[in-house]
Amino acid sequence: MFQLESKRDRLSLICLLGPFLGLWIAFWMIPSLVGIDLSLRDAGFDSSKESALFSFTQTGNSSYIGIGNYLSLLDDRKFWKSLLNSSLYISGSLLIILPLSFVLAICLRDLGRRMQAILLFCLMIPGLAMPSVLSNLFYLFFHGREGVLNQLLIIPLGFDPIHWMMDPNFILLSMILQCVWRWTGIVTLYFLCGLSGIPSWQYEVVKMEGLGTISKFRYLWFPNLGNLFLFAAVFLTVEGLASFSGAYVMLGGSGGILDSGLLFVTYLYQVAFPGGSGRFDFPTAAAMSVLVVPLVALVLFGILRIRRSDSVE
Repeated sequence: MFQLESKRDRLSLICLLGPFLGLWIAFWMIPSLVGIDLSLRDAGFDSSKESALFSFTQTGNSSYIGIGNYLSLLDDRKFWKSLLNSSLYISGSLLIILPLSFVLAICLRDLGRRMQAILLFCLMIPGLAMPSVLSNLFYLFFHGREGVLNQLLIIPLGFDPIHWMMDPNFILLSMILQCVWRWTGIVTLYFLCGLSGIPSWQYEVVKMEGLGTISKFRYLWFPNLGNLFLFAAVFLTVEGLASFSGAYVMLGGSGGILDSGLLFVTYLYQVAFPGGSGRFDFPTAAAMSVLVVPLVALVLFGILRIRRSDSVE
């Protein structure tokens, strides 16, 4: 077990960990405790006040109601709809981005360094652009009959133009494709770096054995890139749950027709601000945030547990 042998060692440890612990307490621990306290209060206050949020933490203008806000969420249809849409959004993004990025990384690996750099930069441009700008461009791409996708693909094939952002059957799919467009290049860079880190002697062994593509994935790529797949999956899951700007620009914070594109963060915004509920209901919004934390933690724990079991075997 690690032991600090001198006062100088203890001082060095404090200097190293102090800034991290200070920032962690200031920007995570304290806001989390304030959020939990807020979620236990009643929303009965005058919404015309400009400082409505501060009335909870400073003036004690609302009384505690315990878990009343949490119980109300259990009967909230839109809350469960937003969670379902977010789950579908995240699952669809993972199922498309991970295999597509891996295939692109395999293809880029065999190209020359200059061509590889040019193509990789082109793939990464959507991920480097501001989400609001990217969403506006993507909205024009899908917008009505004049949209690029309808003009270049749907209409030439003889189909009726699809109103992607107005048809409840295609709104969520459009948002998933936007996520794919944005993050495929970044995840491709991750996999390309992982492929470059595989020792050359392993490729030579695979070549001597004459292994096919499936065997390469089982015995070469997945053992070396398994943790990278896990990292990308966790990254996309957290990003998908917290995604707001793209959906807001495309749907205006409304969730679309029949709430087909209503994501969790979008509904959180509607509850906290007058966009959906017509009142500043910060306690219910805080309860939503607190309630979803264990769900996300459980999903991430399951992903990590599966990977750990594979490693042990």
